[in-house]
Amino acid sequence: MQTLLLTLQPHTAFGTPLLGDTLFGQLCWALRNRHGETRLQSLLAGYTEGQPFAVVGDASPQGFVLKPQLPANWLPVITDPTQRKAAKRQRWLPVTALGQGTLQHAMTQAQTDQQVAQLLTGQDGSLQQQRTQPHNSINRHTGTTGKGDFAPYTTEQLWHAPGLAYQLTIVLDETRLTLAELRQALEDIGAFGFGRDASIGLGKFSVLDLAGWQPATPANANAWLSLGPCSPAGQGLDSRFCFYQPFTRFGRHGDIGALTGQPFKQPVLLARGSAVFTPQHFSPRPFIGLGLGGNGELSHAPGLHATVHQGYAPLLPVNLAITQEQAA
Repeated sequence: MQTLLLTLQPHTAFGTPLLGDTLFGQLCWALRNRHGETRLQSLLAGYTEGQPFAVVGDASPQGFVLKPQLPANWLPVITDPTQRKAAKRQRWLPVTALGQGTLQHAMTQAQTDQQVAQLLTGQDGSLQQQRTQPHNSINRHTGTTGKGDFAPYTTEQLWHAPGLAYQLTIVLDETRLTLAELRQALEDIGAFGFGRDASIGLGKFSVLDLAGWQPATPANANAWLSLGPCSPAGQGLDSRFCFYQPFTRFGRHGDIGALTGQPFKQPVLLARGSAVFTPQHFSPRPFIGLGLGGNGELSHAPGLHATVHQGYAPLLPVNLAITQEQAA
């Protein structure tokens, strides 16, 4: 399988964060709409048996990843209270730092959201802002809003710094889906809109580049940094040196699946992206995780019993400085 780096540029606000498992779901719908149900079924053959045709990671600002989810005792000791507060605000880590040394050393090079915004866009401010958007429905009999279904409500929208580009990693099996087909499907998503409220103009983006990528690998790599949500069960990991934040994904069907009368899928438990996984025996690999669902496990909606959820995530090799005392 080939590791690719996708670069995209948002053109509107987003109603849904660009997370890998969500984008994979919309990618499946885009492939179905362009190539048909039969082609999608062939691509998903073996998906829950460790044979994904594509694994999609989370989007991060160009050249950066979210800082690893390491506990405080694995980070450099900070005695200055002002520096300690600044470290808590740090969100991004340069990808180049991952290949230069241990995660603990690289963490000290992480930059704040404001510094990354200045570096990437040349403007002060934050990379992303959440804003509240009011909505209302008009009762055509009264010509006004009201109570119940016609009560005004608000939703959250994610706005991006002007000119900001995002990158995300995709692991692709080109024997099953070509690079040109993948790019066309991603462009279809960008034209229609990604995620919530795409039908009213949110989530639009353009594909700037999609090409092969070979990230730098530390010479003493012994662990992996995940680049998206995943299900890490049964992956031969050393639980003493695995650090992640669990969360429950309450998924919904997209596209025409949302119109079945049963739009919600069964919830799944995942580990958030930027987790650190240490295997019992390290070897390079492009992704980690499991394919979830199939056979009606995730969906009871008519015609959608084969629904799956991406429990895979792309990986970057890293070095976790484990002392002899900790390893004993």
